Amino acid sequence: MDFWQWIVGVAFFAFYIVCLFTVCRLTFQKGHTILGIVGIFMPFLWLIGAILPAKPGSRFDEAQRNQYRVSAPTPS
Repeated sequence: MDFWQWIVGVAFFAFYIVCLFTVCRLTFQKGHTILGIVGIFMPFLWLIGAILPAKPGSRFDEAQRNQYRVSAPTPS
């Protein structure tokens, strides 16, 4: 029984680390700082922050604007 608890614990820790580098990062880039910080203790808040639209002026918003500007057709 102790072996399976160890395996499950390692699996959950690995999942937490993956979420930390993906969903948490996206939450902070979208400008949802409070959700990112509180999400350290309640990781489902990272998912909420990643789903919400980006705040105006955030890094994510600026990157999207630049991407649309580059891919927009030029008027002839």
